[in-house]
Amino acid sequence: MIEIENMGFSINGRPILSDVSLHLAPGDIYGLLGPNGAGKSTTIFILLGLLLRDRGAVKVLGSDPAVDSGDMRQFVGVMPEKAGFYDWMTPGDYLRWFTGLYAMPVSESRLNDLLGNVGLGDSMGRFIGNFSRGMKQRLAVARALATHPQILILDEPTNGLDPKGRKDIHDLLRAYADDHGAGILICTHILDDVDRLCNRIGILHRGRTLLDGPLADVTGRTTGGRLFRLRVEHSPSAGDLPEGLAIVSLRGGWLHVRVKPEFDQDVSVLWKEAIERGWFIREIHSEEAGLEELYLRTISSSETVRPENATWKQ
Repeated sequence: MIEIENMGFSINGRPILSDVSLHLAPGDIYGLLGPNGAGKSTTIFILLGLLLRDRGAVKVLGSDPAVDSGDMRQFVGVMPEKAGFYDWMTPGDYLRWFTGLYAMPVSESRLNDLLGNVGLGDSMGRFIGNFSRGMKQRLAVARALATHPQILILDEPTNGLDPKGRKDIHDLLRAYADDHGAGILICTHILDDVDRLCNRIGILHRGRTLLDGPLADVTGRTTGGRLFRLRVEHSPSAGDLPEGLAIVSLRGGWLHVRVKPEFDQDVSVLWKEAIERGWFIREIHSEEAGLEELYLRTISSSETVRPENATWKQ
């Protein structure tokens, strides 16, 4: 749905983006991460045809936004960082007006569904100027969904929401991606949103893509169970293994093991059993990198190991 390869962009000869790549497929929820000034907003502007790249390939729904942005934009729902609502309108009036711009007038039942799904069903008659920041965030999500887009591009969609509000928006976006085969691109600094919601991530730093790949692969997660590496005095035989462990490999003095999913919630029981079976365990390390650790390591280091099925650019 979105394909960006080696994109570059400059202003007055000053490079803003030098090498950006991004891949979004139907049903994906993609978290685009990076510090302030990394180039995330510029990338979005180019995707929408609001800025013209200098080089590289960009396709949105099969079209080049530099050539065919007008037709393409009607299939893209956007939630910018600043909502830009009219305070003297009610949310119902605003969404009726907004969908009219696309020649897709919203029915009353659809309007009720949109506002109900984002938690504003009881605020239909209130003026937007009296809304809290969180309520305006909810309305911005409803606006992005109002035209049945094939792609959603959302900038900080849960900013200002309480924990329940964040979960409601997570559930809504996940259901929209699953039910409609839509692709969703989220720019955010809230790593927990990415961890809970996204199946792919990209990390931008100083106008370059450092990472673009499936979240599970780049963090070392797997549906087959968590991975650990152990330094032990001797290599245990298969008969010495606790039931919940499986040996993956022995490399460089480290024993790599997989914890079966049914034992994932209480791994300490397995280490206790292993010690009772005669293992002399000197060190235990999880092979799964937390998202925060992955993010900080990626933007601070120029040398990384590339996980399978992920693209790293250094």
